[in-house]
Amino acid sequence: MMFEKLRGKKIAFLMANEGVEQVELTEPLEAVRGCGAEVELLAPEAGEIQAFNHLDKGARFPVDRKVGDAHASEYDALVLPGGVANPDQLRTKEEALEFVRGFFEAGKPVGVICHGPWTLIDAGVVAGRTLTSWPSLQTDLRNAGAEWVDEEVQVDNGLVSSRKPDDLDAFNAKILEEFAEGVHEGQRAGAASPPRSRR
Repeated sequence: MMFEKLRGKKIAFLMANEGVEQVELTEPLEAVRGCGAEVELLAPEAGEIQAFNHLDKGARFPVDRKVGDAHASEYDALVLPGGVANPDQLRTKEEALEFVRGFFEAGKPVGVICHGPWTLIDAGVVAGRTLTSWPSLQTDLRNAGAEWVDEEVQVDNGLVSSRKPDDLDAFNAKILEEFAEGVHEGQRAGAASPPRSRR
């Protein structure tokens, strides 16, 4: 079975210490763990991650590692959950952007959902790529050189994207497939564009 290839792989989940949409963390996390993958939760600061259910505080999750102490070479794939505040904070952290770029430079698969692509925009890796997101990001993505589509899940050479929590079943199925496949040479193309200048 294809998903057996996930057994023993190491998957990074990157988010801010506060503001991640809880279901966009927990459901993909359960999906990859259910296939035998090892998971690490990364954030800018040590301690805990405060998840949210829309605007209400949800559960707290322990940070396994600070993103500044990690490198893409140590992982097989990356998941960027959404929530409005989460990626808006991550995009201001250079260590987070550098970590994300490393996956694209190495051709490793990445899953991103909802508002998560904001982080990809500031990492400078969406030019020439096709992806989806929460609808309010479509202008930002197009301005960064991406093609935006309104689909429950979009796959572009190892980059898996979805719009919202309602799309999680499709998102989870595709990240399992792409993560099992491993390196995608087409993923490297996005890393060739220079990062956006910092505001």
